[in-house]
Amino acid sequence: MKKIKLIKSVLFATLLLSFAGCKKVFDIKPEEQLDESNAYQNVYDADAAVVGIYGKFMGLAEQYVVLNELRADLLDVTVNSNESLRQLSTHSVTENNPYASPKPFYELILNCNDVLEHFKVMVAEKKMTEDQFNQRYSDVGALRSFVYLQLGIHFGSVPYITSALKNVDEVKNAGNFPRIPFNLLLDSLVNFTEALPFKDVYPTGTNLNITVDGFPTEKFYINKRCLLGDLYLWKNDFVKAATYYRQVMEVATTGTAGENYYSQYKMGWWGTGAAPHYVSYTRAGDASSLIYNDGWRTMFENTWTSDGFRREWIWALPFDSKFKPDNSLIKLFSPIGGNYLVRPSQEIYDMWDGETQRVAQGGSIPYDARKLLSTMTIGGQPVAMKYLYNYIGWNTASALNPLQKNGKWFLYRQTHLHMRFSEAANRAGKHLLAWGLWNGGIRSAYPNPISDVSLYHNTLWEPYPFNFDARNSDNSVPYFRADWYRNLGVRGRANMINVAIPASDSLLSIESGIIKEGALENAFEGTRWADLLRIAIRRNDPAFIADKVYNKLIKSGISSGAASTARAKLMTKDYYLPFKW
Repeated sequence: MKKIKLIKSVLFATLLLSFAGCKKVFDIKPEEQLDESNAYQNVYDADAAVVGIYGKFMGLAEQYVVLNELRADLLDVTVNSNESLRQLSTHSVTENNPYASPKPFYELILNCNDVLEHFKVMVAEKKMTEDQFNQRYSDVGALRSFVYLQLGIHFGSVPYITSALKNVDEVKNAGNFPRIPFNLLLDSLVNFTEALPFKDVYPTGTNLNITVDGFPTEKFYINKRCLLGDLYLWKNDFVKAATYYRQVMEVATTGTAGENYYSQYKMGWWGTGAAPHYVSYTRAGDASSLIYNDGWRTMFENTWTSDGFRREWIWALPFDSKFKPDNSLIKLFSPIGGNYLVRPSQEIYDMWDGETQRVAQGGSIPYDARKLLSTMTIGGQPVAMKYLYNYIGWNTASALNPLQKNGKWFLYRQTHLHMRFSEAANRAGKHLLAWGLWNGGIRSAYPNPISDVSLYHNTLWEPYPFNFDARNSDNSVPYFRADWYRNLGVRGRANMINVAIPASDSLLSIESGIIKEGALENAFEGTRWADLLRIAIRRNDPAFIADKVYNKLIKSGISSGAASTARAKLMTKDYYLPFKW
């Protein structure tokens, strides 16, 4: 009899138990085999399948971060790094490198294919409703598209398989499953994902959108509109990309205007002090008074139920020491309780040190304080801290509890959303809007020369999705508090000066600036290689990526010959890993 394997973390098994009280069918041990005839009988079984898919997905966290950061310019190896990691950093990967294997991605894809096929049978047999089917099918389908996008980014030409297979090794049969180029893969992903019947988050109160053991599960699942925005951005369809991004930026712009209305996913301030993830100081202009216990750093430490977390993060998954899987990111990054396999590169430190903060009393501070909030020095070694703030105390540099290796896998936040919208808007010819969202906010891009702001602080003459209203009249008449009046801009929130752009080359200068800002703001979060690759392909300019990798390697202390070899390889547009396992 055919068997299926439910793969999940115990955390997600706990989630399933909360759905149905004493429904013991969900109390499943890892790797337990279930008779297919007893599975997929009702919506709870469907939920078990969705949760199992995400449990399997969490096993990709380490590989995802390593491929997207170590291959680029912001992470470097340590003395503890093995040869496989060193190969990724120097772009000298051999076919047996476990980090470069596409097999784990395809194992998850085939699990998705199996689940999707069973969901079709379930709805046909009325074992779940059309609405239940649409929500769950769309979620699993979108996650599969995301995994395929990662395969395209790292391997270029890959097989696009949408049917269930008995054995993952069948994928290697090029006769049955030919590889298609990245651009054609993107077409397939756009067509499939666009056709998904449900693009919202799971409705509040449904089985998959609840709070269990302190974790609101809404943020666990991929945001389909962000994914579609990304797919269209890769396809250079900038208006469609911006349209999907704008929809996510304004998910809270409903009902009564309040803190969430003005701040969630809008890069908007709320409350007082450093609370809205500002980079700020207790004494303006005094570098020694940088606030650590509130503001920008805390977005990586916030609890799942905090306002700061809900307004910043769009997609994240929890590691909790009480449940499987183990926190692979502590192993990767931490010198305490981990293996300390990667560290911040000298290149990212130099990028932060090349920035200037806003002028305050006593002068400006000649570096980007996000350096001090994203990293620490522990035992004399530089440490990338974003994934570690739930495990290592920011004020003690020691484990909060050595036995509790808690943390989060961060996948998408509002700064990714705003900078990708800005990238799309810039390419769509909306240069000033793109510049404003990247720098000091919409109001800084469209300031009012007089007290009446009726005709300023907005782009209402533009068609959707580029028509923003950020009017704020303060205490003057007429009175305005428009939907976007609290928008700070990415650099504005980080207390950075605006970047001056030459009028003669605004498009490329703004685009390059946005990608650089992605490094300063989102370093180590698993998006750098994709950002560099997307621009290199769009501009047909391999130097855009090759020079940055070269600079990292030269500063890392390896031989100039090895650095030059890596650059020469990338200059031939040899961006991709060998498709082998």
